[in-house]
Amino acid sequence: MVTITRAETRDVRFPTSLDKTGSDAMNAAGDYSAAYCILYTDGEHQGHGMTFTIGRGNEIVCAAIALVADRIVGRTLSSLVSNWGQTWRYLVSDSQLRWIGPEKGVIHLALGAVVNAIWDLWAKTLNKPVWRIVADMTPQEVVNCIDFRYITDAITPEEALSILTKSQEGKEQRLQEALESRAVPAYTTSAGWLGYGQDKMRGLLRETLAKGYKHFKLKVGGDIAQDKERLAIAREIIGYDQGNILMVDANQVWSVPEAIAYMKQLAEFKPWFIEEPTSPDDVYGHRQIREALKEYGIGVATGEMCQNRVMFKQFLATGAIDICQIDACRMGGVNEVLAVLLMAAKYSIPIVPHSGGVGLPEYTQHLSTIDYVVVSGKKSVLEYVDHLHEHFFHPSEIKEGYYVTPMDPGYSVEMRPKSMDRFEFPGKEGVSWWRSEEARPILEGEKI
Repeated sequence: MVTITRAETRDVRFPTSLDKTGSDAMNAAGDYSAAYCILYTDGEHQGHGMTFTIGRGNEIVCAAIALVADRIVGRTLSSLVSNWGQTWRYLVSDSQLRWIGPEKGVIHLALGAVVNAIWDLWAKTLNKPVWRIVADMTPQEVVNCIDFRYITDAITPEEALSILTKSQEGKEQRLQEALESRAVPAYTTSAGWLGYGQDKMRGLLRETLAKGYKHFKLKVGGDIAQDKERLAIAREIIGYDQGNILMVDANQVWSVPEAIAYMKQLAEFKPWFIEEPTSPDDVYGHRQIREALKEYGIGVATGEMCQNRVMFKQFLATGAIDICQIDACRMGGVNEVLAVLLMAAKYSIPIVPHSGGVGLPEYTQHLSTIDYVVVSGKKSVLEYVDHLHEHFFHPSEIKEGYYVTPMDPGYSVEMRPKSMDRFEFPGKEGVSWWRSEEARPILEGEKI
């Protein structure tokens, strides 16, 4: 019997602001970071989980992780996973923690790291990847993973069971596709960062096109003339009639009227969707934008900052979005993601996870595989950014335009100790990059 003996947090930050990787109209210079959780046990395995941030404030999430994880120290793994829905409810029910974050904000980010660390630990003890645990469950066992409080007006446990039971048809074939790494096609954002120059963008677009990518996403929202120029370059390279798809992402910079007016000017480039056109909490605004852009053939996508299943319920049930972009750790881990996958399946909205951050492709490859094999049975695309994977023991990988289905036990985000030590913030003198002269431009910039 495996018992969790203690939890550790690590504040790990990578200096991506130096080369503008990850830059967009709202976030000009982020340092991709992991608020990291390690669950130690009296057995041979550890559980690793993380939440993604972009730098300052990562230490606050780490502090919250310690508070949430303390609730499971001393518990056996079997007691936690035997009734997952009940465990998840327990983890969000500390009344004092709940007061500062009732299933949202920093506390919920911390919850995602802890819940995912439990799944990682469980998967390692079963010698399976996380996606395969869910694929091997019965429909009722999947339903038992979910806390349905607050969402039964959109989906009941009985409806969820019906969706999962129906999806058993063809499941074996889809499972075989997963085993052959043909379940999750990838799209790339690597060329689309707003801080990249045109030459770099051209080179990356040609490189990813040659690798078999068919879907390409560019950041927009800084300047309309520059955006038109960048999108024209993208279309020049990927074409209009070769089956290649273009998407754009504004990262919340516009009001609702601005989003509509701006996207009408970009309609000539035929984007599939506009991602995060306005405030991530504005359900009504997203619906207005969606209705206004329908005649232009432009869909609306959001979700990377949608903080819980209740917000997703509103986006999905009111017809506010065309694309559901779940985030692996913005919400409360695998369990809450399962709830959203099922709601999206009910409302026939495709799942296209947010995956543009350190560790996120490692996480989301499992979630897209679960959606295809277990829930919706529909193949969709998954974002891939080609950086920082070398810091993980089991990095995500793309082959012939598809994610290579993860087969190693766990949830794929176990970070190499040397990477954690080198990029821990503020870290140890003589060990951490953040104590070096190279870090000074970022640290001095933070004081402005």
